[in-house]
Order: sequence, then structure tokens, then C-alpha cells
Amino acid sequence: MSGRTLFSREEMLEMNIKTLLERTVTVPEIAEVAFKQQAKWSDNITMGEAVESVEKILSLRDTFHLLQLGAEIDRLTDEKVIKGPIYDILKKDLGMFGIDELFGLEIAGLYGTIGKTNFGDIDVNKPLVVDRLNEDGKHEGGMCHTFMDDIVGAIAAAASTRIAQVINEEEARKDPTVKEIKLDLDL
Repeated sequence: MSGRTLFSREEMLEMNIKTLLERTVTVPEIAEVAFKQQAKWSDNITMGEAVESVEKILSLRDTFHLLQLGAEIDRLTDEKVIKGPIYDILKKDLGMFGIDELFGLEIAGLYGTIGKTNFGDIDVNKPLVVDRLNEDGKHEGGMCHTFMDDIVGAIAAAASTRIAQVINEEEARKDPTVKEIKLDLDL
């Protein structure tokens, strides 16, 4: 069987949004978490900036791979295709199982130490959609979100960190001693 393995950023964004919707998550829900986290530090951010940052994170290749794999593991758990003790571990989202957090740390880590710190905050406090996903998976008949709650939290953490980086870049450019150099910085 031969199929495509490489996709453009636009295609990865589109596929990630589709997969998130299949797992009951929307971009605005993730953006709300990023906005809430970054609004503690910046008074003048908008939901539009948060949505833009979430979409940027969703277009990254590493995010694509981790989100697609995590969603597939959760889906296979829902369908009871995964067997043995790992099924029960995934279905119950066992606290001692940390592989899902590794997925989150990898996504958040795309934005450095602060991204990982922001992910830790979201993972512990479980705001908004992250809490909904976490709780849904714990109810009989609920969808398994063992990986998805961490992936969504990590995307929000990375988006929050990206917003801070964009704000810092804008502030730095206000300094008259900063020399403008034409670079295509795609944060």
C-alpha cells in the first residue's frame, strides 16, 4: 500500500481541525484556553490572536504527527481494538500512565521551556475544554480522551507562548536602537 506521507502546512492544519472535530474539540475552544492563560500577563490580546496562534501550532509537522497518532490511539480505545491491560489503562486514563503527557510536552516544547511550563499549568488546572475532555473519558460510555486532553492542553500552551513571543517581538521593534533586518520569521 502506497500513500502520501508528506503534506503542506495548510493540509496539516485542515486535517488536524477535522480530527479535532471528530474528537469533539474546536479551534475556538483551544484558543479560549490560550487566551485565558496569556491574558494573565497581557491586557491587550484578542481572541483573534489566540485563534491565529492555535492555527499556527496546528499547522506544524510535529503537532500533526502527535495529534494524529494520539487521536488514533484514543479512537482505537473507544472501538475496543486495543487489547489487554493497556486497554484498561487507556480507558481509565490511569494517573501513572505518562505517555500522554509526553505527547503534550513535545508539542508545548516546540515553544521552549515556557511552553512546557504553560503546559504544566494547564495539565494541573485543566481549564475549560481540557477539563471537559478529561471528565468525559472517565464516564461510562464517554469517549476516551487519554491523549486528546493533553494534546489540546499542549496546543493551548504553545499558542499562549507564541502570543507572548509575538508581543515581545512587537515591543522590541518599538526600541529606536533596534535595526530592522528583513527576515521571514514564522513564529
